[in-house]
Amino acid sequence: MILVTGATGLVGSHLLLQLLSKNETVKALYRDKSKIETVKQLFLSKNQIVLFEQINWIKGDITDIPSLEKAFENITSVYHCAALISFDPKDEEDLRKINIEGTANVINCCIDKKVNQLCYVSSIAALGDAKENEFLITEETEWNPEKLHSDYAISKYGAEMEVWRGQQEGLNCIVVNPGIIFGSGFPEQESNRFFAAVKKGISFFTKGKIGIIAVEDVVSIMYSLMMQKQFNQRFILVAENTTFEQLLFWIADAMQVKKPFIHANKTLTNLAWKMDWLISKLTGRKRKFTKLTAIASHNKKEYSNAKINSVLNYSFIEMKDYLIPLSKAY
Repeated sequence: MILVTGATGLVGSHLLLQLLSKNETVKALYRDKSKIETVKQLFLSKNQIVLFEQINWIKGDITDIPSLEKAFENITSVYHCAALISFDPKDEEDLRKINIEGTANVINCCIDKKVNQLCYVSSIAALGDAKENEFLITEETEWNPEKLHSDYAISKYGAEMEVWRGQQEGLNCIVVNPGIIFGSGFPEQESNRFFAAVKKGISFFTKGKIGIIAVEDVVSIMYSLMMQKQFNQRFILVAENTTFEQLLFWIADAMQVKKPFIHANKTLTNLAWKMDWLISKLTGRKRKFTKLTAIASHNKKEYSNAKINSVLNYSFIEMKDYLIPLSKAY
Protein backbone atom coordinates (compact mmCIF):
# COMPACT_ATOMS: atom_id res chain seq x y z
CA MET A 1 0.00 0.00 0.00
CA ILE A 2 1.13 3.54 -0.78
CA LEU A 3 1.05 6.42 1.72
CA VAL A 4 0.72 10.01 0.49
CA THR A 5 1.50 12.80 2.96
CA GLY A 6 0.12 16.25 2.22
CA ALA A 7 -2.71 14.54 0.38
CA THR A 8 -5.06 17.55 0.52
CA GLY A 9 -2.58 19.90 -1.17
CA LEU A 10 -2.08 20.62 -4.86
CA VAL A 11 0.60 18.00 -5.51
CA GLY A 12 -0.80 15.43 -3.09
CA SER A 13 -4.33 15.53 -4.49
CA HIS A 14 -3.22 15.28 -8.12
CA LEU A 15 -0.89 12.48 -7.10
CA LEU A 16 -3.83 10.60 -5.57
CA LEU A 17 -5.60 10.90 -8.92
CA GLN A 18 -2.50 9.63 -10.73
CA LEU A 19 -1.98 6.65 -8.40
CA LEU A 20 -5.61 5.54 -8.33
CA SER A 21 -5.83 5.74 -12.11
CA LYS A 22 -2.97 3.22 -12.11
CA ASN A 23 -4.99 0.89 -9.84
CA GLU A 24 -2.75 1.49 -6.85
CA THR A 25 -4.04 1.09 -3.28
CA VAL A 26 -3.57 4.39 -1.49
CA LYS A 27 -3.70 5.71 2.06
CA ALA A 28 -3.96 9.51 2.26
CA LEU A 29 -2.81 11.54 5.27
CA TYR A 30 -4.85 14.63 6.16
CA ARG A 31 -4.94 17.13 9.05
CA ASP A 32 -8.08 19.14 8.28
CA LYS A 33 -11.15 17.13 7.29
CA SER A 34 -12.73 20.11 5.57
CA LYS A 35 -9.94 20.10 2.95
CA ILE A 36 -10.95 16.63 1.78
CA GLU A 37 -13.88 18.33 0.05
CA THR A 38 -11.42 20.27 -2.13
CA VAL A 39 -9.85 16.98 -3.22
CA LYS A 40 -13.30 15.61 -3.97
CA GLN A 41 -14.05 18.59 -6.20
CA LEU A 42 -10.84 17.93 -8.14
CA PHE A 43 -11.89 14.32 -8.77
CA LEU A 44 -15.37 15.49 -9.77
CA SER A 45 -13.89 17.95 -12.27
CA LYS A 46 -12.03 15.03 -13.86
CA ASN A 47 -15.13 12.77 -13.79
CA GLN A 48 -13.32 10.40 -11.44
CA ILE A 49 -15.53 10.31 -8.35
CA VAL A 50 -15.37 6.51 -8.39
CA LEU A 51 -11.63 6.75 -7.84
CA PHE A 52 -12.12 9.27 -5.03
CA GLU A 53 -14.24 6.75 -3.15
CA GLN A 54 -11.28 4.34 -3.17
CA ILE A 55 -9.05 6.61 -1.09
CA ASN A 56 -8.23 5.37 2.41
CA TRP A 57 -8.20 8.59 4.42
CA ILE A 58 -6.33 8.69 7.72
CA LYS A 59 -6.04 11.67 10.05
CA GLY A 60 -2.48 12.50 10.98
CA ASP A 61 0.28 15.05 11.11
CA ILE A 62 3.93 14.59 10.15
CA THR A 63 4.91 16.48 13.32
CA ASP A 64 2.87 14.07 15.46
CA ILE A 65 4.73 10.75 15.70
CA PRO A 66 1.89 8.70 17.28
CA SER A 67 -0.43 9.58 14.38
CA LEU A 68 2.30 8.57 11.92
CA GLU A 69 2.73 5.20 13.60
CA LYS A 70 -0.87 4.38 12.70
CA ALA A 71 -0.60 5.84 9.21
CA PHE A 72 2.43 3.70 8.37
CA GLU A 73 0.74 0.37 9.08
CA ASN A 74 1.06 -1.95 6.04
CA ILE A 75 2.81 0.72 3.93
CA THR A 76 5.38 -0.29 1.30
CA SER A 77 5.90 3.04 -0.53
CA VAL A 78 5.68 6.68 0.52
CA TYR A 79 5.23 9.89 -1.45
CA HIS A 80 6.11 12.69 0.95
CA CYS A 81 4.35 15.83 -0.32
CA ALA A 82 3.51 17.55 2.98
CA ALA A 83 5.28 20.88 3.52
CA LEU A 84 4.85 24.47 4.60
CA ILE A 85 5.52 27.06 1.91
CA SER A 86 6.17 30.54 3.26
CA PHE A 87 8.64 33.34 2.61
CA ASP A 88 7.67 35.33 5.70
CA PRO A 89 10.59 35.43 8.18
CA LYS A 90 8.05 35.15 11.01
CA ASP A 91 7.37 31.57 9.94
CA GLU A 92 10.97 30.39 10.41
CA GLU A 93 10.15 28.17 13.41
CA ASP A 94 7.14 26.56 11.70
CA LEU A 95 9.14 25.99 8.51
CA ARG A 96 11.83 24.13 10.43
CA LYS A 97 9.35 22.13 12.49
CA ILE A 98 7.17 21.03 9.57
CA ASN A 99 9.68 20.74 6.75
CA ILE A 100 12.75 19.46 8.60
CA GLU A 101 11.45 17.78 11.76
CA GLY A 102 8.36 16.50 9.97
CA THR A 103 10.48 14.95 7.23
CA ALA A 104 12.78 13.41 9.84
CA ASN A 105 9.71 11.79 11.42
CA VAL A 106 8.59 10.41 8.07
CA ILE A 107 12.06 9.01 7.36
CA ASN A 108 12.27 7.41 10.80
CA CYS A 109 8.88 5.76 10.32
CA CYS A 110 9.96 4.49 6.90
CA ILE A 111 13.01 2.87 8.46
CA ASP A 112 11.16 1.50 11.50
CA LYS A 113 8.33 0.06 9.37
CA LYS A 114 10.72 -1.25 6.69
CA VAL A 115 9.14 0.79 3.89
CA ASN A 116 10.64 -0.12 0.51
CA GLN A 117 10.84 3.28 -1.15
CA LEU A 118 10.15 6.99 -0.75
CA CYS A 119 9.76 9.91 -3.13
CA TYR A 120 10.22 13.33 -1.56
CA VAL A 121 8.89 16.56 -3.09
CA SER A 122 11.55 19.18 -2.48
CA SER A 123 11.95 22.45 -4.40
CA ILE A 124 14.30 24.27 -6.74
CA ALA A 125 14.83 26.54 -3.71
CA ALA A 126 16.89 23.72 -2.16
CA LEU A 127 19.23 23.40 -5.15
CA GLY A 128 22.80 24.63 -5.18
CA ASP A 129 24.06 28.09 -6.01
CA ALA A 130 25.56 28.68 -9.44
CA LYS A 131 28.96 30.34 -9.34
CA GLU A 132 29.58 33.79 -10.74
CA ASN A 133 29.38 33.80 -14.54
CA GLU A 134 27.51 30.47 -14.47
CA PHE A 135 23.85 30.62 -15.47
CA LEU A 136 22.67 27.01 -15.42
CA ILE A 137 21.75 25.14 -12.24
CA THR A 138 21.81 21.33 -12.37
CA GLU A 139 21.37 18.51 -9.88
CA GLU A 140 25.13 18.65 -9.29
CA THR A 141 25.34 22.36 -8.45
CA GLU A 142 26.64 22.64 -4.89
CA TRP A 143 24.82 24.43 -2.07
CA ASN A 144 26.84 27.39 -0.79
CA PRO A 145 26.14 28.01 2.92
CA GLU A 146 27.74 31.45 2.67
CA LYS A 147 25.07 32.63 0.23
CA LEU A 148 21.85 34.25 1.41
CA HIS A 149 18.95 31.76 1.42
CA SER A 150 15.34 32.14 2.50
CA ASP A 151 14.11 30.28 5.57
CA TYR A 152 11.97 28.22 3.21
CA ALA A 153 15.00 27.23 1.11
CA ILE A 154 16.98 26.33 4.22
CA SER A 155 14.11 24.21 5.54
CA LYS A 156 13.78 22.29 2.26
CA TYR A 157 17.54 21.78 2.09
CA GLY A 158 17.47 20.52 5.68
CA ALA A 159 14.61 18.17 4.79
CA GLU A 160 16.67 16.76 1.93
CA MET A 161 19.48 16.05 4.38
CA GLU A 162 17.03 13.93 6.37
CA VAL A 163 16.08 12.05 3.21
CA TRP A 164 19.71 11.32 2.37
CA ARG A 165 20.23 10.18 5.95
CA GLY A 166 17.45 7.69 5.36
CA GLN A 167 19.18 6.57 2.17
CA GLN A 168 22.37 5.91 4.15
CA GLU A 169 20.34 3.77 6.53
CA GLY A 170 19.01 1.62 3.70
CA LEU A 171 15.87 3.43 2.48
CA ASN A 172 15.46 3.68 -1.30
CA CYS A 173 14.91 7.40 -1.95
CA ILE A 174 14.09 9.74 -4.81
CA VAL A 175 14.09 13.54 -4.49
CA VAL A 176 12.33 15.76 -7.01
CA ASN A 177 12.95 19.50 -7.15
CA PRO A 178 10.03 21.16 -8.95
CA GLY A 179 9.95 24.76 -10.01
CA ILE A 180 6.85 26.90 -9.36
CA ILE A 181 3.96 24.44 -9.72
CA PHE A 182 0.75 25.50 -11.45
CA GLY A 183 -2.48 23.55 -11.29
CA SER A 184 -6.24 23.77 -10.83
CA GLY A 185 -8.44 23.49 -7.80
CA PHE A 186 -6.35 25.10 -5.05
CA PRO A 187 -6.74 28.88 -4.87
CA GLU A 188 -4.42 29.17 -1.83
CA GLN A 189 -1.54 27.66 -3.80
CA GLU A 190 1.59 29.84 -3.89
CA SER A 191 1.58 30.03 -7.71
CA ASN A 192 -1.86 31.64 -7.68
CA ARG A 193 -0.36 34.90 -6.46
CA PHE A 194 0.52 35.59 -10.10
CA PHE A 195 -3.12 35.30 -11.18
CA ALA A 196 -4.27 37.45 -8.25
CA ALA A 197 -1.70 40.14 -9.00
CA VAL A 198 -2.64 40.36 -12.67
CA LYS A 199 -6.35 40.37 -11.90
CA LYS A 200 -5.85 43.31 -9.50
CA GLY A 201 -4.02 45.20 -12.22
CA ILE A 202 -0.38 44.93 -11.17
CA SER A 203 1.70 47.62 -12.90
CA PHE A 204 5.21 46.31 -12.28
CA PHE A 205 7.26 43.46 -13.67
CA THR A 206 10.87 42.30 -13.44
CA LYS A 207 13.01 40.51 -15.99
CA GLY A 208 14.33 37.85 -13.63
CA LYS A 209 13.90 34.20 -14.58
CA ILE A 210 11.72 31.54 -13.04
CA GLY A 211 11.31 27.79 -13.57
CA ILE A 212 7.70 26.62 -13.97
CA ILE A 213 5.84 23.33 -14.41
CA ALA A 214 2.31 21.88 -14.47
CA VAL A 215 1.26 19.75 -11.50
CA GLU A 216 0.21 16.93 -13.86
CA ASP A 217 3.81 16.68 -15.06
CA VAL A 218 5.14 16.64 -11.51
CA VAL A 219 2.99 13.71 -10.36
CA SER A 220 3.40 11.76 -13.60
CA ILE A 221 7.17 12.00 -13.34
CA MET A 222 7.16 11.05 -9.65
CA TYR A 223 5.20 7.90 -10.40
CA SER A 224 7.42 6.97 -13.35
CA LEU A 225 10.60 7.44 -11.33
CA MET A 226 9.29 5.19 -8.56
CA MET A 227 8.16 2.55 -11.05
CA GLN A 228 11.57 2.60 -12.72
CA LYS A 229 13.31 2.49 -9.33
CA GLN A 230 15.52 5.49 -10.06
CA PHE A 231 16.62 5.49 -6.44
CA ASN A 232 19.12 7.61 -4.55
CA GLN A 233 19.01 10.46 -7.06
CA ARG A 234 17.51 13.91 -7.35
CA PHE A 235 15.75 15.32 -10.39
CA ILE A 236 14.99 18.92 -11.32
CA LEU A 237 11.42 19.21 -12.60
CA VAL A 238 11.06 22.35 -14.71
CA ALA A 239 9.07 22.39 -17.95
CA GLU A 240 10.64 25.65 -19.01
CA ASN A 241 12.48 28.71 -17.77
CA THR A 242 10.74 32.00 -18.44
CA THR A 243 10.89 35.54 -17.11
CA PHE A 244 8.51 37.07 -14.61
CA GLU A 245 7.71 39.58 -17.35
CA GLN A 246 6.70 36.88 -19.83
CA LEU A 247 4.74 34.90 -17.25
CA LEU A 248 2.69 37.93 -16.22
CA PHE A 249 2.12 38.85 -19.88
CA TRP A 250 0.86 35.33 -20.65
CA ILE A 251 -1.59 35.51 -17.78
CA ALA A 252 -2.74 39.03 -18.70
CA ASP A 253 -3.37 37.95 -22.29
CA ALA A 254 -5.38 34.94 -21.07
CA MET A 255 -7.43 37.13 -18.72
CA GLN A 256 -7.77 39.80 -21.39
CA VAL A 257 -6.64 42.50 -18.99
CA LYS A 258 -3.97 45.18 -19.11
CA LYS A 259 -0.40 43.93 -18.97
CA PRO A 260 2.07 45.24 -16.37
CA PHE A 261 3.87 48.16 -17.99
CA ILE A 262 6.57 49.38 -15.58
CA HIS A 263 9.92 47.61 -15.41
CA ALA A 264 10.87 47.34 -11.74
CA ASN A 265 14.65 47.57 -11.57
CA LYS A 266 16.70 46.68 -8.49
CA THR A 267 16.27 50.16 -7.02
CA LEU A 268 12.48 49.86 -7.16
CA THR A 269 12.33 46.32 -5.74
CA ASN A 270 14.75 47.34 -2.99
CA LEU A 271 12.37 50.14 -2.03
CA ALA A 272 9.38 47.78 -2.30
CA TRP A 273 10.67 45.21 0.20
CA LYS A 274 11.55 47.97 2.68
CA MET A 275 8.04 49.40 2.38
CA ASP A 276 6.58 45.93 2.84
CA TRP A 277 8.70 45.46 5.99
CA LEU A 278 7.48 48.77 7.39
CA ILE A 279 3.81 48.03 6.68
CA SER A 280 4.20 44.60 8.29
CA LYS A 281 5.71 46.18 11.39
CA LEU A 282 2.93 48.76 11.66
CA THR A 283 -0.02 46.48 10.91
CA GLY A 284 1.20 43.02 11.93
CA ARG A 285 0.23 41.49 8.58
CA LYS A 286 2.34 38.78 6.98
CA ARG A 287 5.19 39.79 4.71
CA LYS A 288 4.40 39.76 1.00
CA PHE A 289 7.70 40.92 -0.46
CA THR A 290 10.97 40.34 1.39
CA LYS A 291 14.57 41.27 0.66
CA LEU A 292 15.29 37.77 -0.61
CA THR A 293 12.15 37.80 -2.76
CA ALA A 294 13.35 41.08 -4.27
CA ILE A 295 16.75 39.56 -5.03
CA ALA A 296 15.14 36.46 -6.56
CA SER A 297 12.97 38.60 -8.83
CA HIS A 298 16.13 39.61 -10.72
CA ASN A 299 17.60 36.10 -10.90
CA LYS A 300 19.21 35.30 -14.27
CA LYS A 301 19.90 31.62 -13.56
CA GLU A 302 18.10 28.81 -15.34
CA TYR A 303 17.28 25.29 -14.16
CA SER A 304 18.28 22.33 -16.31
CA ASN A 305 15.78 19.54 -17.03
CA ALA A 306 18.34 17.58 -19.06
CA LYS A 307 18.62 14.78 -16.50
CA ILE A 308 14.93 13.97 -16.31
CA ASN A 309 14.69 14.18 -20.10
CA SER A 310 17.54 11.71 -20.47
CA VAL A 311 16.06 9.27 -17.95
CA LEU A 312 12.40 9.38 -19.03
CA ASN A 313 12.54 11.08 -22.44
CA TYR A 314 9.69 13.14 -21.02
CA SER A 315 7.55 15.56 -23.02
CA PHE A 316 6.43 18.45 -20.81
CA ILE A 317 3.12 20.30 -21.06
CA GLU A 318 3.45 23.60 -22.94
CA MET A 319 3.07 26.14 -20.14
CA LYS A 320 1.77 29.10 -22.16
CA ASP A 321 -1.25 27.09 -23.32
CA TYR A 322 -1.65 25.41 -19.93
CA LEU A 323 -2.01 28.78 -18.16
CA ILE A 324 -4.95 29.90 -20.32
CA PRO A 325 -7.72 27.81 -18.66
CA LEU A 326 -6.18 28.43 -15.23
CA SER A 327 -6.24 32.18 -15.83
CA LYS A 328 -9.85 32.19 -17.05
CA ALA A 329 -11.00 30.12 -14.09
CA TYR A 330 -9.44 32.46 -11.55
